[in-house]
Amino acid sequence: MDDPKRAALQEQFQYENWIGDAARRVRQIQLVTHSLKATHPDAKGSSLYAPPNSLGAKSLVGTHSLGASFHGDVVGNAAALDVYKFLRLQLNGKSLLDRVLERDEALMEALSDSRDQADEWVDAFASITEPGDVNSSHTRAKQIYFLVGDDPGNNDHFHLLAPLYATSLAHHVFLQINEDRFGDSSKAARKARYDEKAFEHGYFVYPELAIQKLGGTKPQNISQLNSERGGNNYLLASMPPNWTSRDITPPLKADSVFPRFGTRLEVRRVTRRLVQFLATDPAKTMDTRNHRDELLNDLCGELLQFAAELRTLPPGWSESGDCKLNEAEVLWLDPGRAEWDEAFRARWKAGDWPGEVRHRFANWLNSALSKVIAAGDPEHRHWSEELKNDGNWLKNLDTDRRWIEALDALEQELEE
Repeated sequence: MDDPKRAALQEQFQYENWIGDAARRVRQIQLVTHSLKATHPDAKGSSLYAPPNSLGAKSLVGTHSLGASFHGDVVGNAAALDVYKFLRLQLNGKSLLDRVLERDEALMEALSDSRDQADEWVDAFASITEPGDVNSSHTRAKQIYFLVGDDPGNNDHFHLLAPLYATSLAHHVFLQINEDRFGDSSKAARKARYDEKAFEHGYFVYPELAIQKLGGTKPQNISQLNSERGGNNYLLASMPPNWTSRDITPPLKADSVFPRFGTRLEVRRVTRRLVQFLATDPAKTMDTRNHRDELLNDLCGELLQFAAELRTLPPGWSESGDCKLNEAEVLWLDPGRAEWDEAFRARWKAGDWPGEVRHRFANWLNSALSKVIAAGDPEHRHWSEELKNDGNWLKNLDTDRRWIEALDALEQELEE
């Protein structure tokens, strides 16, 4: 009870002392809708506060599309972010910051019995929306020379643009995508599809979604909203559409994809060359092994191309009641289903399904060869090992693994 630190803390958090200190520290942070820090954490230039109602109507989606319920962000000294949390407190559906900007009379009276003191504090808190005295860029910021005239050889015909990160828009998109991916309503719709039952609405899928981490282990150094997201920022796929041929259809009503794989023209050609070569009973030399493995590598490449084509199908095709595939093949060919199917994701992580896929590939190849030559366990092990050590096979597995780990991490952060 006699600890001097306790007395100091009590003094620090006395009402007038804390409010006065917050009014001084508020100048260390700035309310923004477009942040420079997200382009580089060490950039020191200006950010922008442009709420939607200040931007007017436009034909494209942007910050102006967010309406009155947008989220403002804060950049600056992370140690002063508690001041913004104070200004975000709401009373009767309106934040303290909104009341500060309106110079709400009830707030003025509540802040202090002294009108001059209340005016001083309100002016200080209102400064959070004001930019610095001089707009500036920085050597670590992005800059683009944009041609506005007719002569690209004339420097005066360019404007120098300094792109800023639309942090309020990014946060709204992040919240919406999370609701679409992990919300109870979306999960119920997906379950209804899996159970082949009618449901009152559909659900959204975001193919090829990527996550960009900003700020590393200190996301608060980028901004307040970035900290609330744990540094996670979604990147929607921006690429030409994949060409899907008419013959790429889900492998339904079959217990394996390997019979279909074996009917492909190039697969038949390579398999025939391998059979013909082995049927000559070549000498057991290095040249023989190299030629055999070259043909086997071609088959592995065809297998991975075949899988890549099937993986362009809409995620979740294996949920169909007509899907009879071996589970290892389902886990291999429809990984996107893991985004919403937690049981599927758990099975993907738990079992040695890659080993089962390799086993089934080796079985298929042995069967294809057995029409001409004897192929047994030694050959089976070799075919399986060659696929196991294939660089593209390993790369695809690693890509899927890291994607699923990112899903787990994101769900854990949302639960916390």
